[in-house]
Amino acid sequence: MASATRRKAARPRARSAQLSRDEQRRLWAPWRSAYITRSAPAEPGCVFCRARRSRDDRRVQVIHRGQHVFAILNKYPYNVGHLMVALNRHVGEFERVRLEEGAEWFQMAQDMAALLKRTVRPQGINLGINMGRIAGAGIPGHLHLHLVPRWSGDTNFMPVVGGAKVMSLSLETLYDVLMKAQRP
Repeated sequence: MASATRRKAARPRARSAQLSRDEQRRLWAPWRSAYITRSAPAEPGCVFCRARRSRDDRRVQVIHRGQHVFAILNKYPYNVGHLMVALNRHVGEFERVRLEEGAEWFQMAQDMAALLKRTVRPQGINLGINMGRIAGAGIPGHLHLHLVPRWSGDTNFMPVVGGAKVMSLSLETLYDVLMKAQRP
């Protein structure tokens, strides 16, 4: 009986959803505070329209421009290399995308997927368009396509248990890597 009691005591205790203050481990991600605490955009208007008008691509992190679309790094990425391809025109309804815009949009998405494969070497890439706030669009009035590089194990315990995502490259370093890779 004593050995059975010892065996039970040696087993790790199942983690419950409610941890006491002493049991909680804290992971600090101060760079996320700007996103979490904001009540409104830092600048009025659409972030994509501001980026399109900007003459400082490094500051706004535009990595490629086309006639109808542009590619920009996501300021709050899910993974390293998370970027978006946005229309130049401020339009929020997929059915209002013009043929020439759609063709360039998907061509740039293909080019950016190839760029990510050459640089950050993902094992896969998620592509997605969220139309409307209820569908997950953070900026519902301006269509944009997300490219999210994926690796085996990138959905590990850190975001679930720790509430933090580990990023191996800063946005500034990633910008430099992607820009260098596009040079002839």
